Amino acid sequence: MKLMQHISLLTFIFILFSCSSNDDGGNNIDANRPSSCINATGITGVYWDYANSIPPPFTQTPILSNPGAQFIHSQHPYLGITIPQGYTAFESQDFNIAPLGVDVVRNDNAAVWRYVPLSSYPEGTSLDNILAYEINGMLNNFGSPPINQVLCSRTDQTTEFGFLQEINMRLLQFGDFTALVYVLTARLPGLPVSVSASVSVAPTNEFENVVMDVFFPLSYQLLVSDRDTLSDRDQDGVPDIFDTDPDNPNVQ
Repeated sequence: MKLMQHISLLTFIFILFSCSSNDDGGNNIDANRPSSCINATGITGVYWDYANSIPPPFTQTPILSNPGAQFIHSQHPYLGITIPQGYTAFESQDFNIAPLGVDVVRNDNAAVWRYVPLSSYPEGTSLDNILAYEINGMLNNFGSPPINQVLCSRTDQTTEFGFLQEINMRLLQFGDFTALVYVLTARLPGLPVSVSASVSVAPTNEFENVVMDVFFPLSYQLLVSDRDTLSDRDQDGVPDIFDTDPDNPNVQ
């Protein structure tokens, strides 16, 4: 129960920073559209703004055009998403930080969407070190290339709900790839640092297409205010909106 409450709290904080609502406009984004970061325009800028709680100018909810298999986390069934065809989902694994999350990887390993609503770091671990852990883990999967350029950066902190919250994020380029990486922390004296993290990376020449076709649709699947209230007609533990056959308890 405590684990689920902890997950719910960190996920709520994560959504505060990343959720959005529909606004006037369209899902066709002007390539020159400015953002809150001078180095990010068009779809890249919209994605950066979205991570900074600025609503995208969408009138339609982004959805996968080629839905494939469904992922359900073995330890936390409420962490469930439909992934696109041509991608595979893996439960995030790391003995050091005990993450509860998912890595959605394109079959050519060139695009990754990582969402970790809860992991744990030793008390006192710095915000920069937590972000570096995610960035270095990403770079290691691509042969540890150097970072060419940091396009956008944000570090901020606030005190909410009686504890310190921090955010650290980068939009960066390395080799032929562009990535958005950010971490959110919650700190209480005497306790490990609770962390939510997200990584989105794809080839630079495909990045905006992947953002619109994959990253936004995956992220929008998480924007459910209270999954405990969702219907589950076949009582198989998977909410109907995530169930490929919501009336068959043997199929999820």
